[in-house]
Amino acid sequence: MPTDEHLAVELIGRADHGRVATSMRALPFLVCVRHIVLAGRVLLRLHGGWGYHRACVGSVVAFGSDNLGRPGPGGNLWSAQIVGRCEAIEPTAAQIALFGPAPSRVDGEPFDPVYLRIEPQLGTVHFMDDHPMADDPMADHSMNDHSVEGLSMDEHPMPVAGTPLRSRP
Repeated sequence: MPTDEHLAVELIGRADHGRVATSMRALPFLVCVRHIVLAGRVLLRLHGGWGYHRACVGSVVAFGSDNLGRPGPGGNLWSAQIVGRCEAIEPTAAQIALFGPAPSRVDGEPFDPVYLRIEPQLGTVHFMDDHPMADDPMADHSMNDHSVEGLSMDEHPMPVAGTPLRSRP
């Protein structure tokens, strides 16, 4: 059975967007970002014009995602969070392509992408229903699979197919 950290990363990989949390000048903040999962790490793309990336780089951040607005078949709801050190990265062209199209503007400004990576150290998962996801034969067990030619072995996403998902007591 996967650890909470691995299960959290797997579930986060099923969503396209999430929220990164850290603090800036002693005040907490959340920002919505586009993300992908590669080799058990979470890569983020956010707007550099906000300046939030400066507070994230070199810090321990929390990142979470969920399916609360779009439950799977059978009404399975989940929320997953990881905590880990965040660092700036220069992604490859293949990695950038995995994020999909970027917005042209953010808050009226031209989109200026900044890329970060979180190395998960802790993970938590919460299920908001009476049945573990593995018990639902109709549950969508796919994730945003990022198999792309040109990525090295350590850049491939975590395998998910056939991984049973179970809630913890």
